[in-house]
Amino acid sequence: MAAETQGSRTPALAQAPTKHDETLNAESIVLQRLLARRSVIPAGGVYDRVSAAVLAANSRAAETELRAARLRAAAASKNWLPTIGPRISLNSLGDLISQIVVDAVLFDNGRKKNERAFAKADVEVAAVALAEDTNDRVATALDLYLSAEMGRAQVAIHRGTLKDMQHFEWVMSERVKGGVSDRSDLHVIEAKLSEIRAAIAAAEEASATAMAELNAMAITPLGGLRGIAPLQVTGSAAQPLAVARAEAEKGRDIAQARIARAGQLPSVGAQATIGENGAAGITVGGPGLGLGTPARLQALQAAEEAASRKVAQADEDARRTLRRLEGEAVAAARQASEARALTSTSKKNLDLFQAQYKAGQRQVMDVVRVYESFAARQDSEVQLRFEALRLAVELARVQGVLADGDQI
Repeated sequence: MAAETQGSRTPALAQAPTKHDETLNAESIVLQRLLARRSVIPAGGVYDRVSAAVLAANSRAAETELRAARLRAAAASKNWLPTIGPRISLNSLGDLISQIVVDAVLFDNGRKKNERAFAKADVEVAAVALAEDTNDRVATALDLYLSAEMGRAQVAIHRGTLKDMQHFEWVMSERVKGGVSDRSDLHVIEAKLSEIRAAIAAAEEASATAMAELNAMAITPLGGLRGIAPLQVTGSAAQPLAVARAEAEKGRDIAQARIARAGQLPSVGAQATIGENGAAGITVGGPGLGLGTPARLQALQAAEEAASRKVAQADEDARRTLRRLEGEAVAAARQASEARALTSTSKKNLDLFQAQYKAGQRQVMDVVRVYESFAARQDSEVQLRFEALRLAVELARVQGVLADGDQI
């Protein structure tokens, strides 16, 4: 049902309700890159089901802003045409004079052109915001699902530990009754049992909380989903969304600076009035040139350079983030593999101690301590395995590849 609901929506990035939108999609490199993104989430898997459910329930406020920006751009694309409006005046004799006024810009130092460029860049910024919003939502949902799964995995480990530790408690209790062991050892085991029960309760609560929050985001309950899978993603999957936003904002900032520059210079227009006492003529306007004009123009030029440098800074920051996440993901995967090997070694050591205990060569507390070490290794392995998955999700979110661009 979630997938059907999501599919019933028209993707906002790919929407082209007018010819101008089709042209904008074809001309904008930013929009083309956004549309070309492909999700790293395997189709039909558990992550895909989580993604579909939360996107189907998305209020998509950013989509509304994108539609508004598209309409503004469509309106700006016609700003070069003459404007027509009425003029009604009352003369000294008390007569009403009505006219139709036609205004046309002949030369405006590129103001109209840059207004169109600003509107186009505004669409690009809104499109990047929508992509960020969508990827952030999917990343949040996957993080909650992984938290719920990790909690369930920890509960399973702790329950196994509790069962075995209860057996040790029974053995020690019998030894205390028989006067073979000291009651202090029994108290130690009882304390460990209390710690295990507390750990089970904490893991269950964390899992339930994460799943409740995930269900609040989804269009259908996801409590029945189980299982995890590796997420194959590298640091070169796509251009980071932060860089795409910086490029879109650069175009908008430059257009805004050039609009302001045009406002500092004279402009030429033509005006005609149709009706009683109709006339036509050329008008020259502008704020006038003063001693501070050169400095104002230099300041606007500096604003254009600052916009370009922001893109370079965003690119550097994004590359640093990607390298860090890649390194942390590789390290977490390696540590999880090492933890798995240590868990196997601890299990062999535990089996050896249990065999020696049965042969009368080890005390119960010796086995308990080794078993504690084995349980700790299991828990560490689980945490590292899920940490590697979370880092993979974050790496995909930064690059905006948690959802297909043409389906957003």
